[in-house]
Amino acid sequence: MEKLKIADKEFTSRLFIGTGKYSSNADMAKAIDASGSEMVTVALRRVDIRNENDDMLAAVDRDRCVLLPNTSGARDGEEAVRLARLTRAASGINWVKLEVTPDPYYLLPDGGETLKAAETLVNDGFVVLPYINADPILAKKLQDVGTATVMPLASPIGSNQGLTTRAAIEIIIEQATVPVVVDAGLGLPSHAAEAMEMGADAVLVNTAIATAGDPAAMAEAFKLATEAGRTAYLAGKAAISKTANASSPLTGFLRD
Repeated sequence: MEKLKIADKEFTSRLFIGTGKYSSNADMAKAIDASGSEMVTVALRRVDIRNENDDMLAAVDRDRCVLLPNTSGARDGEEAVRLARLTRAASGINWVKLEVTPDPYYLLPDGGETLKAAETLVNDGFVVLPYINADPILAKKLQDVGTATVMPLASPIGSNQGLTTRAAIEIIIEQATVPVVVDAGLGLPSHAAEAMEMGADAVLVNTAIATAGDPAAMAEAFKLATEAGRTAYLAGKAAISKTANASSPLTGFLRD
């Protein structure tokens, strides 16, 4: 499969993994390994990013996976920028998944604050991957200020509802000049395959894997679904018809 390029890095895997909600760090490590993922996001509020011996960080194979800090929990753009800068100062990591979610119930991102924070961080030298509502106008504005990707939500984070925003994501993909990573709400491998078949460049999954009965097995299922969806997209889908079209000739019967 062709590689995905984001900023100056190339990825063989198009499945990104979150690190929250696992019952143990050992389960998380097994799931990451089974997923084949090369991009792992971690909430800055949950770990000591300065300490490579932090229990959670120590479970991530840093030789294989890019660590993508996120600003989960930031309630406005100013707080997200402060978190990103503190992380870079402590770790040297200048990649950030930008999350601004003032709404504690649905955890929907604030588009205006996200745009302001993204522009500040891009100008500050960060590689910014913003988590957003499936808003095509906002997605264009973010790519215009220099974000490395856009990450529209499929449905509310952790809800496992699947692609409830499909129509808007299709527009975002059509207009995108940066990779589109479908994030949040993908509850089944078939949801990931659907996003990839639409032309998404990658998907990010956390809850559906971390809370599965067997996280490693579910991670492998998402890996296979992501690969299948991408392969199907590249193959080119067949046309949809309102009428039947026989796959075998309807002539040559004895009655003819």
